[in-house]
Amino acid sequence: MKEYQTITEISGPLVFAEVDEAIGYDEIVEIETAQGETLRGQVLESSEGVVAIQVFEGTSGIDKNASVRFLGETMKMPVTEDLLGRVLDGSGRPIDGGPDIVPEERQDIVGAAINPYSREYPEEFIETGVSAIDGMNTLVRGQKLPIFSSSGQPHSELAMQIARQASVPEEEEGEGDEGSEFAVIFGAMGITAEEANEFMQDFERTGALERSVVFMNLADDPAVERTVTPRMVLTTAEYLAFEKDYHVLVILTDMTNYCEALREIGAAREEVPGRRGYPGYMYTDLAQLYERAGRIEGREGSVTQIPILTMPGDDDTHPIPDLTGYITEGQIYVDPDLNSQGLQPPVNVLPSLSRLMDDGIGEGLTREDHADVSDQMYAAYAEGEDLRDLVNIVGREALSERDNKYLDFADRFEEEFIDQGFDTNRGLEETLDIGWDLLSMLPTEELNRVDEEFIEKYYREDVSADADETETEATAD
Repeated sequence: MKEYQTITEISGPLVFAEVDEAIGYDEIVEIETAQGETLRGQVLESSEGVVAIQVFEGTSGIDKNASVRFLGETMKMPVTEDLLGRVLDGSGRPIDGGPDIVPEERQDIVGAAINPYSREYPEEFIETGVSAIDGMNTLVRGQKLPIFSSSGQPHSELAMQIARQASVPEEEEGEGDEGSEFAVIFGAMGITAEEANEFMQDFERTGALERSVVFMNLADDPAVERTVTPRMVLTTAEYLAFEKDYHVLVILTDMTNYCEALREIGAAREEVPGRRGYPGYMYTDLAQLYERAGRIEGREGSVTQIPILTMPGDDDTHPIPDLTGYITEGQIYVDPDLNSQGLQPPVNVLPSLSRLMDDGIGEGLTREDHADVSDQMYAAYAEGEDLRDLVNIVGREALSERDNKYLDFADRFEEEFIDQGFDTNRGLEETLDIGWDLLSMLPTEELNRVDEEFIEKYYREDVSADADETETEATAD
């Protein structure tokens, strides 16, 4: 193995060195400083005679006297089933004080694309215990469903709630300890130490850590490491899913920090920037991560992704949410207005969407009336929202009896269906029953999206009568 002392330039997170042999793209590099410290890096660009190296730990302490060694292999993740219950840094090294990882194998972190012919269509329900997701924007195994949030919103609390509550109903019904077949891999990029402590305390308090692998890249860790973290996460997920038959839920937070790291590296390389200064290849880069979700024919396991991103300025036309929306299969919106009202979780179901929901719900999958209840609640809540704008202009007393019922529905929908608290785990049956309680406030002739058979079976006459009585009293007052 040759050792070079030919560093010519140090620019931000990048080191440029002269070489006299062909060096492979993405090859792993060790840099030994004059103080004897060994830093790891990766070849970012290789041309005749010169290579650009991105250093994971940052370039502090490196000077032109440092030695550079090229290891002749790309970055690999040591994988084993024993990773469950462990906490690692953004580069995959243990930081929980536990024993060293003895890998069953070492896999390339870039991963291979799933052959489209071998992909199995996602259509099995994953229960998150969150009504706004299970009832209205159902997550299915193998889907990629991002959460769109903004700075200061409780997306971290929602992520923790999903991580500890998510389960595969089919596995729960099996015999023996089938729950172990579900795993959560949590990848944090650029989060603060306070957020990291909250995540770890929650994982330990609820026992969710036993079935989880946690990767932590903190805000004060090098930005370059952030570009490696999601690939480490997904390599571990693919191993557990496709070789150990786990149903793996991957939660990545915060993808905005990942994209900022891409922009920082692009600026250091003096690349021509794309929209708002982000690299022109950001779409391709994000697609390489998101498209690693899915199911493969003949394999029991699955990889489901919930990437979380904070939209700068709460702007969903910003390049990060915009490109994410093109690649993924829907989105869950965390709404600042609902959050200011104290709703937990503050999910706005109107702009939210799960494109694969229709194939993962219904008889034999969730419950026969699921699709109809969801459609009818969506329509009723949308009408109630429109009427709220009208009330601000003409006042509530100018509205008809029918309109007042829709206004009451919208209020109760937020209070009873959306607002469940971050510690409440609602089963799907309970979620749909609450839905019927709310729909029973409306007359049956208004339920034009629900099959008559389901109205006869689930409609609550007593709730409807109570709603009429309450409205009569309010009118009299």
